[in-house]
Amino acid sequence: MLPVLPTSHDQSLHDAPSSRRIESAALSLHPPHTLIERAGLAVARLALALKPFGRYAAVFAGPGNNGGDGLIAARHLAARGWTVDALLVGPEPQPGSDAAHALDTARQAGLSLHTDPQRMPRWADVAIDALLGLGASRAPEGAFASAIQAIDSLRDAGTTVLAVDVPSGIDARTGQPLGADAVRAHHTLTFLTLKSGLFTGEGRALAGRVWFDDLGVPVGEKGVGVLFGASRITRWQGEFARSASSHKGRQGDVVVLGGAPTMRGAAWLAATSALAAGAGRVYAALPDDDGQPWPARPELMHWDAARWSTPTDTWRDIVAVCGCGGGTAIAPALSTVLHGATRVVLDADALNLVAADETLQHALRRRATHGWPTILTPHPLEAARLLGLPSAAGVQADRLDAATQLAMRFSATVVLKGSGSVVVTPKRRLSVNATGSSALATAGTGDVLAGWIGGLWAQSPGIAPHDLACAAVAWHGAAAEGHSGPLLAADLIDAMAALHSPSA
Repeated sequence: MLPVLPTSHDQSLHDAPSSRRIESAALSLHPPHTLIERAGLAVARLALALKPFGRYAAVFAGPGNNGGDGLIAARHLAARGWTVDALLVGPEPQPGSDAAHALDTARQAGLSLHTDPQRMPRWADVAIDALLGLGASRAPEGAFASAIQAIDSLRDAGTTVLAVDVPSGIDARTGQPLGADAVRAHHTLTFLTLKSGLFTGEGRALAGRVWFDDLGVPVGEKGVGVLFGASRITRWQGEFARSASSHKGRQGDVVVLGGAPTMRGAAWLAATSALAAGAGRVYAALPDDDGQPWPARPELMHWDAARWSTPTDTWRDIVAVCGCGGGTAIAPALSTVLHGATRVVLDADALNLVAADETLQHALRRRATHGWPTILTPHPLEAARLLGLPSAAGVQADRLDAATQLAMRFSATVVLKGSGSVVVTPKRRLSVNATGSSALATAGTGDVLAGWIGGLWAQSPGIAPHDLACAAVAWHGAAAEGHSGPLLAADLIDAMAALHSPSA
């Protein structure tokens, strides 16, 4: 049993169907009740590790194998001298099943088993959520909703909440609550497979710290996606390290199209980020450019608007980062970029312009026929506009599906930002980022990411866009970890630049 994060290597993510297939195959290879006994013992061991001086546990057990895991954990804790109260929710398990075995052995051990929530304590050292787990597909109702509310009351009273497999009330694939009631766990111990919903959307917050135990079962199935982390940074650094003879001409050029008069800061952040990422030359293409030096960043150069009308060969090999604070004024230049630049990053207002203009959408889709890659970096509301949805809620309801739809619709690599950013490229396994924290929830951090992608891309023109996006997203998140409060976007650039050092 180990904590999942931080992760030092890519790991497969699974949904409920693939997890059930793996569980079924594992059960067929072991004597009856072997795996549920291992799982319950693992839950008890984690509870003991979390609360080495604890003496009181409240266990909430549903009728399935998830509940069985909790009851076996309760049995082990009681054997260690703990006082344990267990609430049984739902019908009796089917005779002969793993869950029935767990309930029978709990009764034989003389555990305090209740069916009335009022008999449960108002505080405990640990509350074990073993109500629903992997099988939940609809909003908890009745006794299950009441039990979840009781767990949350214990949490509010200072009890440490440990969820088994997934917190009850969330979708194992999407991470979103299935209804009004969902357990807010401090820790989640998941078995056999890593469930994608624990690492994106609300699942990342509701699961708390995620632990994994394979129960001694090797898993060969790839699952629905990949969880990646800071190892993507070192992989990029290893492949694209600068040689002793490097110079700015070998590090590529970036042009940032954005920065309307009242939003210059967005373009400044993106351009500065591209510089800090290591691009050789960075230009700013502003709708209303006064030609004055950029404050505190004299390295940034100006891109004359007339250059958009010159033959495309003069600027085709640049990386174009479009939309950061651009408003509607960048629309003419955006059309030119989509029709001519070989590598394009679309963010913010560029995405809004594409969402509102079928001609731009057609130009974006056609880029793939020329072999010109595009990376889109929407936040949930921008993604909703691109998909024609009324609000960001439709995207957040299934972030994996929304990102996949966008990637397929526009034949592009998509970075759907947010908690557990999702990276999707057609014909590639979707990827979920494991780095980051709430410190990134400040204005301008998205502009920094777009610029960083452009800066890395300028130096590595041959890299697959999916791998590039994963490296940049991991870098962006890793730089924010360890910050207890909000991280200003300009400070984020400095933190990301510090990770260039191998010793960082």
